[in-house]
Amino acid sequence: MGDSEEKYMVVIAGSGSVGKSCLTIRFLQNRFIEDYDPTVEESYKKMLVIDEKPVVLEIIDTAGQEEYRSVRDKYFQSGQGFVIVYSITSRNSFNEAKKILLKIKQVKESSTIPIVLVGNKLDLESERLVEREESEQLKKKYNLTFFESSAKTGINVVESFEQCVRMLREKYSNKPEKQKEESTDSSGGCCTLL
Repeated sequence: MGDSEEKYMVVIAGSGSVGKSCLTIRFLQNRFIEDYDPTVEESYKKMLVIDEKPVVLEIIDTAGQEEYRSVRDKYFQSGQGFVIVYSITSRNSFNEAKKILLKIKQVKESSTIPIVLVGNKLDLESERLVEREESEQLKKKYNLTFFESSAKTGINVVESFEQCVRMLREKYSNKPEKQKEESTDSSGGCCTLL
């Protein structure tokens, strides 16, 4: 890998059982995991080509359980981009996604944070408890990108991650050299899925 390659850290966050790991595995390996096994923390690194340009993504799949919140929060400081995930079948997960969003904004102290909000489990439309309009309002209020997805069927999974990379490129590309270096150091950021 050369020094000129793009490298970003993407953090995936959200409450437990919303499908963070399933989205990540669907994106990286194009397969769906049926069995739920709570994640403590997983890290994936993969070179991809997005919009005909290579990029190295480090994806941090954080734990959704309350007892691991402090571990997750440390990644908010170092993350450059974030994917915040909730389940369209869970009002509590949507409320938690809003809290995570506010926590990231507080930690990052920036108005331009690459954040993608993902309402997962679109394949369970008949069990929907969070209306799309609510997420659209959140999107407008905080200048986010928003997708509804299904890790099971693959709908909008690739699009969510690719959009996060595009937002990262927009924020960190074409900057003076010093800012580029800061964007890739260990205290820099990444894309996070919540």
